[in-house]
Amino acid sequence: MPTYPQGDVDVVDAEGAQSATRKLEAARELAVDLEADSMHAFRARLCFLQLATDADVFLFDTLQPGVEARLLAPLMADPGRTKFFHAAQGDLQFLAEVGVRVQGLFDTHRAATLLGWPKVGLADVARERLGVELPKEHQQSDFSIRPLPAGMHDYIANDVRYLCELGRNVRDACREADILEEVLLDCVRLCDEAVARPDVGADFKPKLPRSGLNPAQLALANAIAQALHRKRLEWAEKENVPMGRMLSNMAMGDIAVKLPTNPRELARMAGVRGSFVRTYGDDVLAVVRELVEKSRKGELEPEREAKGPRDANRRKREDALKQFRVEKATERKVTPSVVLPNPILDMLAARSPKDLDELAQVPYFGEKRLRLYGPGLIELLAKFPVLNA
Repeated sequence: MPTYPQGDVDVVDAEGAQSATRKLEAARELAVDLEADSMHAFRARLCFLQLATDADVFLFDTLQPGVEARLLAPLMADPGRTKFFHAAQGDLQFLAEVGVRVQGLFDTHRAATLLGWPKVGLADVARERLGVELPKEHQQSDFSIRPLPAGMHDYIANDVRYLCELGRNVRDACREADILEEVLLDCVRLCDEAVARPDVGADFKPKLPRSGLNPAQLALANAIAQALHRKRLEWAEKENVPMGRMLSNMAMGDIAVKLPTNPRELARMAGVRGSFVRTYGDDVLAVVRELVEKSRKGELEPEREAKGPRDANRRKREDALKQFRVEKATERKVTPSVVLPNPILDMLAARSPKDLDELAQVPYFGEKRLRLYGPGLIELLAKFPVLNA
């Protein structure tokens, strides 16, 4: 029967951070999680960094002077130490932003996904594999609150308290299913791809219906959605709230398509709150009126696809690779993503390696995939050579 660390240590000053780091350096396996105020601020801040070993739980309060995640950078970058995370992608971006890069990652969420388990949330996996119940009622709480309420304190400590044992358990399941190499390669990819978080809203793309709108209407809807997105960033930053709480993507899409002309119509748009209409309704209606008038005058350009050489066989390669991975996954009794995760499938479809040497250079492909699938993939890709039209 496994034993878990009892209690936890609040790290609230520079001296405590240095002491905790020295203790963590003695461990070869670490559990890691972090908490931010993403649901409550325009630009989320790292509020807590939680680390655990089989003996201790440390809660680094990164909002306190002297408690800096960078102190842990050498520890986190050591590939000889396993770092158990669950759903690491967002956490890795937060850490990269403050100068902490992770090597030696084992992501229990990614592993459970590749294992094909039906439920891959931390609470579900902990219940199934360890018989441990992890209440998740604080997932959307504001972790910038100080002092942190007792229930939230226990919540963040328990997210790492059981994670070392859980990580070993899941890793053993991967080994038994003969997919450990594939999981570890995917974890390396996650670490390599982790960069500082993009600027707030930088990746916004309007979600608009592609049917039912003619090109002029689609150009108008896109222009309105983009203009409202710029406005909501300005308003959300001023009020220090997440942009989606100021005005959701769904609301912007509804406004952009239905074109409200007065506050009453605006209040009927999906997801638009009355308080928002009272504060910003006139500005929204002004944006709609201005762009409707530009559209009427023919001043809005229809959205155009970026032009460039087009590989006429690209879609055929993608479809053939998807079929290939389904067939091989069925033979191995594994999930298709074990055979070819989407990032690797996309690289193969784009590069179309011509021989095994070229295939071996594809990042994160690995020796095992080369041995199991190399000749078959080269033969398959040769059927669909790159054709630029």
